[in-house]
Amino acid sequence: MPATHTVTNQPPPLAGYDVYSADRALTEAVERHLDPELLDEARTELSGLGSSAGSSQVQDWGRLANENPPTLRTHDRYGHRVDEVEFHPSWHQLMRKAVSAQLTAAWSRPGGHVRRAAGFLVWSQVEAGHGCPVSMTHAAVPALRTEPALAAEWEPRLTSTVYDPALVPAAEKPGAVFGMGMTEKQGGSDVRANTTVARPLAEDGAYELTGHKWFCSAPMSDGFLVLAQTGEGPTCFLLPRVLADGTRNVFRIQRLKDKLGNRSNASAEVEFDGTWARRVGEEGRGVRTIIEMVAATRLDCVLGSAALMRQAVAQAVHHAGHREAFGGLLVDKPLMRNVLADLALESEAATTLGLRLAAAYDAVQDRGDEGERALLRLAVPAAKYWVTKRCTPLVAEAAECLGGNGYVEESGMPRLLRESPLNSVWEGAGNVQALDVLRALRREPGALDAFLREVGQARGADHRLDGAIKQLLTELADMEGAEARARRVVERIALVLQGSLLVRFAPPEVADLFCASRLGGDWGNAFGTLPHSPHLAEVVERARPVA
Repeated sequence: MPATHTVTNQPPPLAGYDVYSADRALTEAVERHLDPELLDEARTELSGLGSSAGSSQVQDWGRLANENPPTLRTHDRYGHRVDEVEFHPSWHQLMRKAVSAQLTAAWSRPGGHVRRAAGFLVWSQVEAGHGCPVSMTHAAVPALRTEPALAAEWEPRLTSTVYDPALVPAAEKPGAVFGMGMTEKQGGSDVRANTTVARPLAEDGAYELTGHKWFCSAPMSDGFLVLAQTGEGPTCFLLPRVLADGTRNVFRIQRLKDKLGNRSNASAEVEFDGTWARRVGEEGRGVRTIIEMVAATRLDCVLGSAALMRQAVAQAVHHAGHREAFGGLLVDKPLMRNVLADLALESEAATTLGLRLAAAYDAVQDRGDEGERALLRLAVPAAKYWVTKRCTPLVAEAAECLGGNGYVEESGMPRLLRESPLNSVWEGAGNVQALDVLRALRREPGALDAFLREVGQARGADHRLDGAIKQLLTELADMEGAEARARRVVERIALVLQGSLLVRFAPPEVADLFCASRLGGDWGNAFGTLPHSPHLAEVVERARPVA
């Protein structure tokens, strides 16, 4: 072989490692929020999932699922309408592992939300697209519980550890997955403008639906929660893909969306025409019924973005730790160290916040904690707004740490970058989240009280955090014209919450740099502009993906 073909100064692949155990911010959060008697079992489960996620074989599943996106088959060879979407085998492998790892079973075991959130964050680093049906299956449970009979029928299927993609009646399957359809072409986030109509049938609780959905992800799911208009207003319905007698429900897939990222996941436009469905909750109360599902999927948007951020930072630190330039390793160069530390701070803050919210869900589920329920009402949309907004600039900067290598598909960074804007759009874009926070502030004073109690636990520990809390209270004291500045208000809520959590739980060097830059104003307009600190190397080392 010619000498010019000798490969030097290229980092080894980041493979063959435990994604969970190598993430110190995540492992510490799990240990902080789980009851001690659950920890040993949780560590074993999560480390096993992390080892799978870090393996070369599973990384290939993620690559192949994205390189071979789903295809729509509307008719069979004889002209019969079938409306089927075919996925690459790697998609099914990813789904099978996610379901067997109990990523749809948070509601059925103690500490389930923290354990599931950590697993979701780990497994989403392999491939983000299949996280959509995993998330919706998980999130459907609280909505279904408004109808005890439906919950008794469907919840065991949704929380099963067996994945079965067959298109047969759900009653004949060991497990089921769910999708959701709210958005219509004329309304977008304004679901009260939906035009899909539901007409009651003779059977109690049964209706037939006529209309369309502009975005329906995971169209091969066993069931869907959808909104349709009755005489009382928007109402929630459970729409099975296959009816009890084995016939296909009317579910006409018009086309699949050609998306920027999330390419392994099928997002479809679908038509209903006399489609059979069962009502979930009261007529006219559909938005209220489905809102718990929306809240749970919003938290998954936070976790999904945190996963993308963590994987991008891991790749950047790994690369810089092996690549030499100008007489030394990149990771040891002062300016690169500043960039990596800045990225690591952002990633750790996202992970810490996401796991804190998951712990609040456990507190509500396990103990009926109303204070934690009130905190979630404000903190979930605020976190969804901020963390998902921070994802894209972080991933872009992390890719730049790899130089030209980060712009090449084989590095995996372009896939992370294409995926990075999605969670900001999904389940309500930025303005929807910001306005939802304002709604909570105006209508639910207990939510602000819960937030202030939470951040108040860190008061006095950092003067910059104390100042930021004071500024936020001043901002909240004047709500005139609040809609136009809602994004600024929500940004400050999220940053104060992140800062308070890091001050309480992160190493001092992490908390100090976060508060100095994000809350104290000692920061530029791009990553890599942290103030001078002798602790940058420690922050970067903490983010290094080595178990």
